[in-house]
Amino acid sequence: MKAVAAKAQYSLDVEGRPVPITNPDKPLYPSGFTKGQVIDYYIQIADLLLPQIRRHPVTLKRYPNGTTSAYFYEKNAPRFTPSWVETFAVPRRAGGADIRYVLLNDLPSLVWSANLANLEIHPFLARVPDVQRPCSLVFDLDPGPPADVLACAEIGFLLKDSLERVGLQSFAKVSGSKGMQLYAPLNTAVTYAETRPLARDIAETLAREHPDRVVSEMAKAVRPGKVFIDWSQNSDFKTTIAVYSLRAKADQPFVSLPFSWDELRRAVRKKDAAMLCLGPQAALRRVKKTGDLFQPVLELKQHFPGGRRTRKAGSA
Repeated sequence: MKAVAAKAQYSLDVEGRPVPITNPDKPLYPSGFTKGQVIDYYIQIADLLLPQIRRHPVTLKRYPNGTTSAYFYEKNAPRFTPSWVETFAVPRRAGGADIRYVLLNDLPSLVWSANLANLEIHPFLARVPDVQRPCSLVFDLDPGPPADVLACAEIGFLLKDSLERVGLQSFAKVSGSKGMQLYAPLNTAVTYAETRPLARDIAETLAREHPDRVVSEMAKAVRPGKVFIDWSQNSDFKTTIAVYSLRAKADQPFVSLPFSWDELRRAVRKKDAAMLCLGPQAALRRVKKTGDLFQPVLELKQHFPGGRRTRKAGSA
């Protein structure tokens, strides 16, 4: 599919479906990266991104006037959502009307979302219809300055070892901002009532063992120079930035990208954080060489809380 043309408004044919495109030449980042370039990136990365977010309810994070202006989160599908964009009703925790979340299940829906200046894609950890069954155990590593993404990688190695001790293999991605996330795929019949306590226990144990490097408390006052392990992502009402999503945290877009553990060790050894901070074009070049390093997150079935043999999807 060709890059989006710089017209004020038109329809783009996406897999036979006309998707309205408005103001594609409008800059959404101070660097001049436009809405059309955002749409084009999501079209080019779709083969890797869509399998990771398909059937996961998504919270939209929209930047209608770019990253330097006000943004807003949108949980309920907008009133003007086309009938061909699938949605799913999720009950509110406190009661009341259900929240009708958007599902970005196909390329036309993804392009529609990008045209809304939904720069960042924030999916649930669970797929519909069972929104109480997380597909992965997740840790969000957030560095308190002057700690950075390299410090997160070092703590990521500790988390990796902790997960392996309970029989869980994990995969890492940078957040596209300043931190990173670890995913231990489950893809089995578990609930947040099981994953959340384990995540908290692992995070608090590492904080006790490495008090000069790790915190597990939410308070920002205790984070400077340390890495906060956010275990609370393992909740039915939380979302985590999607792998391959753009971020809106800097003057130019960066991408939330998976890296192998060997690559993370090499970046730490070289003390080169720039190795882990890639923009859209660099990210697209990279995935052509590496393929989808997060494919196992979709396929790997792991028993919870560990200690038993893991098995691939579809095996007996």
